[in-house]
Amino acid sequence: MSASGIHTVETETAPARAGLDGRTEEYHGYRTVPARRPWRWVGTFLVACGVAAVLWSLFTNPRWEWGVVAQWFTAESVIRGLGETLKLTVITGSLGFVLGFLLALMRLSASPLLVAVSWTFSWIFRSTPLLVQLLLWYNLGYLYEKISLGIPFTDVRFFEAQTTTLISQFAAAVLGLTLNQAAYSAEIIRGGILAVDQGQLEAAAALGIPAWRSSTRIVLPQAMRSILPTAFNEIIGLVKGTSIVYVLAYSDLFYTVQVIYNRTQQVLPLLLVATLWYITITSVLSVFQYYIERHYSKGALRTLPPTPLQRVRRFLGTHAGSPATGSPATVDPAPADTGSTSAVTKKRSNS
Repeated sequence: MSASGIHTVETETAPARAGLDGRTEEYHGYRTVPARRPWRWVGTFLVACGVAAVLWSLFTNPRWEWGVVAQWFTAESVIRGLGETLKLTVITGSLGFVLGFLLALMRLSASPLLVAVSWTFSWIFRSTPLLVQLLLWYNLGYLYEKISLGIPFTDVRFFEAQTTTLISQFAAAVLGLTLNQAAYSAEIIRGGILAVDQGQLEAAAALGIPAWRSSTRIVLPQAMRSILPTAFNEIIGLVKGTSIVYVLAYSDLFYTVQVIYNRTQQVLPLLLVATLWYITITSVLSVFQYYIERHYSKGALRTLPPTPLQRVRRFLGTHAGSPATGSPATVDPAPADTGSTSAVTKKRSNS
């Protein structure tokens, strides 16, 4: 530092640097030695041995009967059951999250009645097993003979029908899964909204932005980053949870597989058929989750992480040596000139 308080920093040009005594230090003779991590290699070897043992067992044990699995994997009855599973998932997932969103808003309301109704709904449906709820809805006809729509406390009826006619196997499955899903979705959405800094709402109010617009354009996009991971876990759980409707004799994927192996006695191969289809559905949902979460990360990250396709292109471009596909450009270093200053940074000293 000089007497005037100006600090001068000289940039160094590789591969030479001026030492304290004015001589140039060369780095050509130095060798880069990577850090040794023997336990990482040991752990990798043990895990690789475990994976190889599992794969060897899967492909060499004839009792898995992979030929039977391939025979039934795309069978017409299995595909129909798969379609019913996907239909139940889409309908109950959509209705459950819409109802859950309304319940979350009720829970955050200033009205004690709305808060009490929302809390009681979540308390009841999260406290009872899904199996019990399905059976209760399916047997609703024992409690109420008829379901009617009209003006309360009068004899005016706009619609009336037998309960056993309205509550079919499909209707009972949709009711049970939707209401159970709504109870959990309400808590997920409420937690995501509460995770947003209250200063965002105060800033929106200070700018005169209406409450509905600030909720939909400011709060919800930020809350989605907290909501999405847990919400997709619930959707994946719902895909597998639809298998419980077999108690209603509804012909979803799992019930169809049960009917087939009860007839053919090929239990394990057909369970593998159902397992592989559930894994396929979950894998597709995981891909959607990755891209949706990446979309809502735009406001939180300066640079979005590359997608798998972009990583593959970068990898291929790097190995092909094409700068246009993401390979780093090569820049020739400037010749070392120890007698001149290449860059000067001025900073006022605190002293």
